[in-house]
Amino acid sequence: MNSKSEEIYERVLKLANFTISSRSTIRATAKAYCLSKSTVHKDLTHRLPIISPLLYKQVREVLDTNRNEWHIRGGMATKKKHQNSKR
Repeated sequence: MNSKSEEIYERVLKLANFTISSRSTIRATAKAYCLSKSTVHKDLTHRLPIISPLLYKQVREVLDTNRNEWHIRGGMATKKKHQNSKR
């Protein structure tokens, strides 16, 4: 592997471990590592299954959970927004 490939490999593993340990969303992971959401998404959903299928399975569980709770977080954010604007 060349150095660029090694960097990507290491980044994918770091992102995967962070996502699993913090149970974070793609957006939160991207923000924590100063990357774009599309880069994090590609790393976790396209590159990770090739690098580590076992780690991918754990990440997929976190991403699926986040996806299922998406509407709840959106509703809470809207509620908070309206509460703050009434003050």
